[in-house]
Amino acid sequence: MDLAELTTLRLGGPAGRVVEATTEAQLLDVVRVADEAGDPVLLVAGGSNLVVADEGYPGTVVRVATRGVEVDQDACSGATVQVAAGEPWDAFVARAVAEEWVGVEALSGIPGSVGATPIQNVGAYGQDVSQTVAAVRVYDRYDRAVRTIAAADCGFSYRHSRFKAEPTRHVVLSVTFQLRLGDLGAPIAYAELARALDVQPGERVPSAAVRDAVLGLRRRKGMVLDAEDHDTWSAGSFFTNPVLDPKAADRLPADAPRFPQADGTVKSSAAWLIDHAGFGKGHGHGPVSLSTKHVLALTNRGGATTADLLALAREVRDGVEERFGVRLVPEPVLVGCSL
Repeated sequence: MDLAELTTLRLGGPAGRVVEATTEAQLLDVVRVADEAGDPVLLVAGGSNLVVADEGYPGTVVRVATRGVEVDQDACSGATVQVAAGEPWDAFVARAVAEEWVGVEALSGIPGSVGATPIQNVGAYGQDVSQTVAAVRVYDRYDRAVRTIAAADCGFSYRHSRFKAEPTRHVVLSVTFQLRLGDLGAPIAYAELARALDVQPGERVPSAAVRDAVLGLRRRKGMVLDAEDHDTWSAGSFFTNPVLDPKAADRLPADAPRFPQADGTVKSSAAWLIDHAGFGKGHGHGPVSLSTKHVLALTNRGGATTADLLALAREVRDGVEERFGVRLVPEPVLVGCSL
């Protein structure tokens, strides 16, 4: 099987072998057996954050398809929800909104699995999962033990965690979320979302309205999966927003976005930098291009190769660095390839 069949980019060469794990026991067993044999392991669930080389992956590809949601809820402490790693993320968000569990509604429409979210500290529209994750249960491949890691020990930061820092060590088995109860979502923390809802930042509106607004915004940017829309044949945002020291931020043009952070750094906008470096929507060559809806997504227009995609990524990265002195960092996991 080609990994192109398992990724939202629809790119990637053949796998050495593919094993589907539908239970936690199966997942643990296949990883342990592969580790004992010295066989490399690639975990794939939704495949929405992977860029796989055209040469493929020579080891064992494990499709994480575990399922299960366990809920402990009361009026005082809210909802404690343990979710299996293979559960689709957006289905969980939809259930949270329906059950009036508050705190993940702005993360609607993000493809992929629940187990992937703490690795990347997935975030959008003013929320990220570090705000609601209580614990992550993992198999530690180094110590060969199942462990529960409290949120405080997950090393969460912008699009990062201890799991991303040690990508071969942990297999996420389940994620436990602590969610408040109520029909109003968390305070709106993102200006674009506030405008879509016609409210001021900091106001609260029903979670269902937040979900609808976010899905609308994401669809307009080609960020909700649609097999008929090549703008969604992507890995989502290809570059993270750069976090700069104050001097580097001062060197940006006066109208460049600047978002001061608590640690004294300044976050800017990768999309703004890409656009103002001369790479507009639809920029590209043949089978790959920036999305026609949003410059932050690199897309497969059909018949592309990973080499094509990476050539475009290098062009954009190098052009932004030449124009602004900022080197963009890719957000997806690169498997068997590099920029």
